[in-house]
Amino acid sequence: MYLLVPRQISEIKQLLSGKTKVVLTTHSNPDGDAIGSSMAMLRYLQKKGLEVTAIVPNHYPGFLAWMPGVEQMLVYERDAKACQRALGEAQLVFCLDYNALSRVGIMTEILKRSEAPRILIDHHIEPQLDEFTYSFTTTDTSSTAELVYDFMVMMGDTVMVDREISECLYAGIVTDTGSFSFAANNEKTYRITAELINNGLDPQKIHRLIYDTFSENRLRLLGHAICNRMQVWDDLHTALIYFDRKDLQDFDYQVGDAEGVVNFPLSMEKINLSVMLTERDKKIRISFRSKGDFSVNDLARKHFEGGGHKNAAGGNFYDTIPNTIKAVKQILSAYKNELNFKMDYR
Repeated sequence: MYLLVPRQISEIKQLLSGKTKVVLTTHSNPDGDAIGSSMAMLRYLQKKGLEVTAIVPNHYPGFLAWMPGVEQMLVYERDAKACQRALGEAQLVFCLDYNALSRVGIMTEILKRSEAPRILIDHHIEPQLDEFTYSFTTTDTSSTAELVYDFMVMMGDTVMVDREISECLYAGIVTDTGSFSFAANNEKTYRITAELINNGLDPQKIHRLIYDTFSENRLRLLGHAICNRMQVWDDLHTALIYFDRKDLQDFDYQVGDAEGVVNFPLSMEKINLSVMLTERDKKIRISFRSKGDFSVNDLARKHFEGGGHKNAAGGNFYDTIPNTIKAVKQILSAYKNELNFKMDYR
């Protein structure tokens, strides 16, 4: 846990008191927490009169396109020159929902060259603190969105949290907790949610916008994944789902269509680890989800150039789908005893 001390809070207040040019950044393959945190911060800083540019490395899922402010966001892979210009002129950079500059992918080098102070707001394990000027980071929270709310409170600006900011913050909280099914065992998360509702948030509306906007192809892709692309390894208490390039082409894959698929195998009582492989250009993207104390963050860091949270992490592998499946199974065989447990929900 690395919290801002009074001196740092005063310094940041000073940075936000003028006409500072601010750039908001978040991680590659941005999810609901990344976009929600960014859009909440965008509106908040704009209300304070600052010149703000929000940047994402690559495109975000379509089911987040409703969020207030997304039309202002720059996508680096689509408009690199505008993003580079904004970062070159930045006087302050917020780093939201990532713990190391490498997590911004194609933006990493240009972000490193920026001389602007960097403010980290994040909830991932093992932040690279030397890369940031100020660090507000803890794993004892539901989401980065919750920390963004805390940041606004620290700045003395709770009154500025309006309905649109509340909607963005709630989107981050609800997606990063799986609709409050995990990572939400903290009373404070519910208290903040109650405050957002007091600000005009309609949780049912946001839930519909996020979860009830599937395309037919996305739903058919989900069915295909479970019916035809799932392997269950009983001895390892693990299930693996994969998508190859042909699957993505056949179902007209759009960014975000595979969101949440990796969670479905964990609904089986006997499964303690779920793995999803997605074939990308020149690599296999791997998503991990686990139950209990099995740390997929450690697994991803040690074997797959990745990381994340204890029960949710990602990584990469550079081979074919069949060879990646073999490699994953072989690696997991060393964790056979650790994966052999039964959850007690009583």
